Amino acid sequence: MAVEIVIPRLGLLMEEGTVVEWYKEDGEAIKKGDPLFAIESGKAVQDVESPATGVFHLLPGLPSGPLPIRTVLGYITAPGEPVPGRAAVPILQMEERPAPEPTPAVHEPQLTRATRAAPRTKVASPTAKGLSREHGIDWRDVEGTGPGGRVQVADVERYLAERQRVIATPAARRLAAEVGVELEALAAQMPGKRIKLEDVEQALAPAVVPAIAPVTEQGIPTSQVRRIIAQRMVESTRTTASVTLTTEADATELVILRERLKTTLAPRGMLIPTYTDLMTKLTGVALQEHRMLTAYLKDDEIIISTSIDIAIAVATDVGLLVPVIRDVPTKSIQQIAEESHSLIERARARQLGPDDLQGGTFTITNLGMYGIDAFTPIINLPQCAILGVGRIISKPAVHDDEVVPRKMMTLSLTFDHGVVDGGPAARFLNTIREYVDKPYLWLIR
Repeated sequence: MAVEIVIPRLGLLMEEGTVVEWYKEDGEAIKKGDPLFAIESGKAVQDVESPATGVFHLLPGLPSGPLPIRTVLGYITAPGEPVPGRAAVPILQMEERPAPEPTPAVHEPQLTRATRAAPRTKVASPTAKGLSREHGIDWRDVEGTGPGGRVQVADVERYLAERQRVIATPAARRLAAEVGVELEALAAQMPGKRIKLEDVEQALAPAVVPAIAPVTEQGIPTSQVRRIIAQRMVESTRTTASVTLTTEADATELVILRERLKTTLAPRGMLIPTYTDLMTKLTGVALQEHRMLTAYLKDDEIIISTSIDIAIAVATDVGLLVPVIRDVPTKSIQQIAEESHSLIERARARQLGPDDLQGGTFTITNLGMYGIDAFTPIINLPQCAILGVGRIISKPAVHDDEVVPRKMMTLSLTFDHGVVDGGPAARFLNTIREYVDKPYLWLIR
């Protein structure tokens, strides 16, 4: 029985995905679990495995660009099994031509059995046809080396290489257009090879932007990641009754704690927690006391999450990503530091998978390193609240009834008033402030 190949749902909020590369040819044998195609969804690119063992059949005429989830892309069938919706015709058909007029025997050349046979109709795989269209060539001009002269991707690539044309995957072309990498120059360094996404990414590091004449305006192509970020931000502001509370916390003891961790851990070659790591840990402990801040709205019901998984906002070249640290209260500061460091590195290298970006129950965004004090963060749906962390700055403050210099930090909590009332939100923010003031309150948890 034929098995459908569809656009899978890779995340809670995923509604569509874009196939950026196929790893198998139409009609090629495949095993269950083999990588079949790469799909871009939300803010990540992930390989999708074959759901069955058999023969892969790609549906013709699939549109390019984003497709809704559950869209059927093709089928996996048993050898010889008909493909649903496709007529049972042989792969190679004989051309129907009128029989030639007979000629005198004395003039008839010696013909082999092969040359007496009627010529076959030229065929090509869908991927080869797509690659040909992409490069503006006619695939019928390409000599096929597949079964029965079938034109395959390798044949088109060889044809392009012989004519010094750029060979690149669609994903590589999109990224090159976004960041301004010249594919022709890159192809000259890789003669005869197909440029892939990772080749463009590697070319970014040493790239030198040539001097150009000043212009009054410049257009920047919008990536799919940027479009999705904009869509979700607009949806958040449109569907939530957002309110932002701010408070100022005395972070002097928090600064002392981090300096002591730095002094202790650095000689041992251990990772030094950042202020975001410390805020993640103390926020996780605070959320145990204020579980309503992990709630979300589903239909007409408010659901309180059973786990405390905190997303941390990470600025990357393609946009803002929010990878998730799971079960924060159960982890030590060192474990959180190691996990967040790994997530941030993979986010900036575009190596995050959908599992890294979904399932968060609360979000922290830190703009302190940019000199920002208070701001209004936008709620990361379907969550109901997000904490904004401002810079730590020395300023006069009252401490033990005396005005002395203290390290102060501004905290901004945006919450959905349709899910959480102002009282619970204010109490939660006050707990965060107390934990910043007195780190030992959560260090003992």
